[in-house]
Amino acid sequence: MAVARDTFNRRSLGPTLNADVKQARVLMVGAGGIGCELLKDLVKTGFGEVHIVDLDTIDLSNLNRQFLFRQEHIGKSKALVAKEVAGAFNPHVKVVAHHANIKDSQFHVEWFRGFKLVFNALDNLEARRHVNRMCLAADVPLIESGTTGFNGQVQVIKKGVTACYDCTAKEAPKTFPVCTIRSTPSQPIHCIVWSKSYLLNEIFGTSEDQASLDLTEDEDNAKEIAELRKEAEALRKVRESVGTEQFPQMLFDKVFNADITRLLSMKDSWKSREPPKPLDYKTLMGLASEALARKDEIIKDGQRIWTLEENLVVFNNSLDRLSKRMLKLLAARSEGSPKPTIDFDKDDEDTLDFVAASANIRSHIFGIEAKSRFDIKQMAGNIIPAIATTNAIVAGLCVLQSFKVLRGEYDKAREVFLTPFAPQRLLGTDRPRPPNQDCPVCSTYYTSAQVDLSRATLNDLVEDIIKVQLGFGEKEFAVNSEAGLLYDPDWTDNLEKTLGDLGVKQNGFITIVDEEDDDTFVNVVISIQEAKLADKPIKGIEVDQVPSIPRKPKKTLPIQTNGISQTNGKRVADGEVSTKDSKKRPRVDDGSSAAKKAKNNDDDVVVIDDDIGTGAIEILDD
Repeated sequence: MAVARDTFNRRSLGPTLNADVKQARVLMVGAGGIGCELLKDLVKTGFGEVHIVDLDTIDLSNLNRQFLFRQEHIGKSKALVAKEVAGAFNPHVKVVAHHANIKDSQFHVEWFRGFKLVFNALDNLEARRHVNRMCLAADVPLIESGTTGFNGQVQVIKKGVTACYDCTAKEAPKTFPVCTIRSTPSQPIHCIVWSKSYLLNEIFGTSEDQASLDLTEDEDNAKEIAELRKEAEALRKVRESVGTEQFPQMLFDKVFNADITRLLSMKDSWKSREPPKPLDYKTLMGLASEALARKDEIIKDGQRIWTLEENLVVFNNSLDRLSKRMLKLLAARSEGSPKPTIDFDKDDEDTLDFVAASANIRSHIFGIEAKSRFDIKQMAGNIIPAIATTNAIVAGLCVLQSFKVLRGEYDKAREVFLTPFAPQRLLGTDRPRPPNQDCPVCSTYYTSAQVDLSRATLNDLVEDIIKVQLGFGEKEFAVNSEAGLLYDPDWTDNLEKTLGDLGVKQNGFITIVDEEDDDTFVNVVISIQEAKLADKPIKGIEVDQVPSIPRKPKKTLPIQTNGISQTNGKRVADGEVSTKDSKKRPRVDDGSSAAKKAKNNDDDVVVIDDDIGTGAIEILDD
């Protein structure tokens, strides 16, 4: 008698949980390092239907850890290839791939509601925050994960039960996986990392030489193999031209023209962003005569942001210096010794000039602001490689936590930390943190509205939805979109404008902030769903549904003293606790001190930390 495929799963998980797994429809966002491992685990565990969303294409640098991909897949969609390869592991699992940006309007709140569970396998702070917000709006549990080198973390997020991704402030990422900077850079640091970790290594360091790969051609991969051979030949010619008069132009044409033209052919990548603009070397050189005459002056001035023409002059000059160094190293190499390399050092003027100039030229191509050499020297910091073993461990932990979510046992879920160099143990666990009452994302009340964006005005939203259906009435409140402030009691200029004209889009969010001091509603977030309505241009919650919007907890400010507090006529020194005073400062479960935050915007946060027991105030400007 044949053994059923899920026999051992049923024995391990139990018949009920195994059935829940087989019926679960889940979403996985990201098909990179963690995503490849996680998709493999989900498919082999037998999750009934798995959707994958990823906009990236496969790059050569992915192949050392993203094991679902092979050299014949280079240039193809990660999501589509992952579906094809992982789908073969278990034919009973339905795998659906979306080669798209998770922030696209097609992935709206209602779409998220169709999933039992969402897995984040992203390396992008902005995308993580978006998925976190969408899952909260859809009330779908999210399992968040991430890795940095040998360290990893897994967190279960459930609306109203656990802390969300934004409950704690996140620092801007200091490290960037290489796979995120090769195709669609959006920040200066992406171009700096590309220049330092890819381009410099490719020409003067240890090259990712595609010619060393197995390029056995068959009828299924003939086109991809032809492209690989073409790429390998172009790189070989550039490296062999080091020290020649043609070298600067050959390298420029390769990375700032041919490679950019190839990226432009991937049209799906540029649907929601400005496409890059290839540069022509001869045309740019024709405009650089003035900069060429001031070459020495430009190179000495590292505090000023160079123009495009000045960057080209520094690019050519640094290549000349590096070429001469490489030729000397090659001439001094003894027989049988490895090929010499030149590595980046922030105190090495030759490599720093090359990285600064090439990063700024790439920034110009992608419409990104340029930086001075001084700034680039500070920014060209840590590049922490992704580790395949870390990805595999974190992916396995995600699946283990998903079993608790499917059972609804959030009290048994854990935040798990992978810290191999910690003195205690490899895996550290902690109970899920409760939601932060001051979190601007998960402490809000979510609802939705159907809107004809071409007809509905801001006044329709304010009068029909906010005041009447949501019950704000005569309260004072402000209305904000993702583009900024739309309305408050002192600014009513936008009331007659349509929501479409104000930049409100399908799948966007509008936030209402109650400005009353008493009986204050928590922030209300309205998810905008575009619709063609026959009657009114805007439609919110059903009439028979009365929203129950929570109130913000009242905060009592501590009485400030000069080191002595007064309690019922008795003086108590700071740091002591009066046994007769029942109004003690509440303790925080995790042992951290109470903190007040003053926010100017999402990025500028000043934390005033009251160091309990000492009376000291520490101001941390993040």
